[in-house]
Amino acid sequence: MSGSPTAVTAPEPAGTADAAGTAAEPSAEPPWRRLDRRVIWLDLVMFLLSLTPSFVALVVLDVDFSDGAFGIWPLAVATFLGVTGAVRDLLRWMKTRYRITDERVELRVGWLHRRYRYVPRDRVRSVDATARLRHRLAGLRIVHIGTGEAQPALRLNAVSVAAVAGFRRELLVAAGTRPTATDTADTADAADGTDAPAATTPETPIAELRWSWLLYNLVNIWAFLAAGFLLWSLFWLLQLVNVDLRDVVGGLVDWRELGTGWSAVIIMAGSFLLGVIGLGLGFVTENWNFRLVRATTENGTALLTRRGLTQTREIYRDDRRLRGVHTSEPLFWRWLGLAETEVVSTGLAGWTAGQESASVILPRTRIGYARRVAADVLADGVRPLDVPTRAHPRAALYRRLLWAVGLPGGLAAALAWLAPTSTVPDRLWLYALAATPVTLVLAVIAHRSLGHTLVEPYVVTRYGLARRYTTALQRRAVIGWKFRQSLLQRIFGLTTLGIATAAGARHYEVPDLGAAQAVAFAHETTPDLLAAFVVRTEPTPVAAAEDPQPPAAAPGSEGWEQECDRPS
Repeated sequence: MSGSPTAVTAPEPAGTADAAGTAAEPSAEPPWRRLDRRVIWLDLVMFLLSLTPSFVALVVLDVDFSDGAFGIWPLAVATFLGVTGAVRDLLRWMKTRYRITDERVELRVGWLHRRYRYVPRDRVRSVDATARLRHRLAGLRIVHIGTGEAQPALRLNAVSVAAVAGFRRELLVAAGTRPTATDTADTADAADGTDAPAATTPETPIAELRWSWLLYNLVNIWAFLAAGFLLWSLFWLLQLVNVDLRDVVGGLVDWRELGTGWSAVIIMAGSFLLGVIGLGLGFVTENWNFRLVRATTENGTALLTRRGLTQTREIYRDDRRLRGVHTSEPLFWRWLGLAETEVVSTGLAGWTAGQESASVILPRTRIGYARRVAADVLADGVRPLDVPTRAHPRAALYRRLLWAVGLPGGLAAALAWLAPTSTVPDRLWLYALAATPVTLVLAVIAHRSLGHTLVEPYVVTRYGLARRYTTALQRRAVIGWKFRQSLLQRIFGLTTLGIATAAGARHYEVPDLGAAQAVAFAHETTPDLLAAFVVRTEPTPVAAAEDPQPPAAAPGSEGWEQECDRPS
């Protein structure tokens, strides 16, 4: 939130005596701090480096741009962005102040147009640190103070490494405690740029980088997008020295002699290979020296992830906020047995713009290894992801088969109706109808992905076609239930059960349970939560002649029904 800054009175120096000769009381308000002064020298280096492309092109290589102005524009833009970026960072250092009080973390930016932001200390959920290459060389870090939202509440660029440890000591403390005077003094010294010894904490390794993971993250449809980005960057980079990439590629082979077909094959294969190389470099730079450890802190334990080559990132996740684990298996990688692993925790953003979510604890890896790591992360001896799940009713399969036939059939009918108008090709409807076997197979796969179970003390859900999501959530983290039925689900007697929680994605689903089965499962998971809304009924005895064969109930729902009209 924003507003006008409050007036701050500078504290009197410690040790000053009053007129009676007694020491003056220190001010209750801590002073405002600056960012680390080393950023000034860093900005000066960046300013000089931004002039390097112009110097190399115009002085060293003596490039002539007189034939056209097209080649000089990338050079001018690169120099302009570099110079303005360095100057902007310098001004940001000059006009940025921050401080940590007993109640809040405050940030003040600006001179003429001053902006003031603060975050209550009890709302702080994470203190993460990142560092680009230039920050690492200067011993600086970018601190993100988060409250569990997608964007960090406060961002401090740049502070020293020792100051990061001070922030964690001050902000990630147990409720009701405050840092000692020594800790506060050390943090203030670190924020002023002096080197303070970093606190060392015992760490228990959980997972480290395995180079076999590189193979799991290379084959990707995004390889073509990565190739396009690399070619686009190379094109503009060569423009700085007046070289046209199109002419270079055109002179490699005789494309006319190869023909359109072979030219397309070579271009696609080359683009894919270039994209794979780009993805490999990206994976190495992002996950270099990856380590997942459990660190002992002043308040207990926390999951700590360190990784990065040119840009490092450290993420702390307090174990007291851990509520479960979550795996995601994309359809293509599911056949290879690969999965992505996250933790379900309060105070962690489920999505973060521009970078990977803080809840991710492992890159894409084998599902067996991911489950072992998840069991180590939970640290309670329970392996909820390894337990077989309960089956969903057969009606869930029928509903998916109906969609598998109805979608291509409806599309084929619409195309056949439009064919006489010459709006679409005459036989295009046949291709839509031919997709029916594929959709039927996908319907069966989607049904086989359904599952749910209870593993003390976790509730486990599994569903999904394009991605199969498996979530193990602590039962104590369930704060509500949502029962939802579409028109088609009502026809088949199915219900989608939603789990409300304050952790992770805040909402998890169990699709297509039987109506009575959903109520029984919810009551079995949280009996106290639904005790006022669900009643258990005993079977009513009837004459054998009237009803010789009573209808069978859904599995796991015997004797349960939802109370619709409960007397007050």
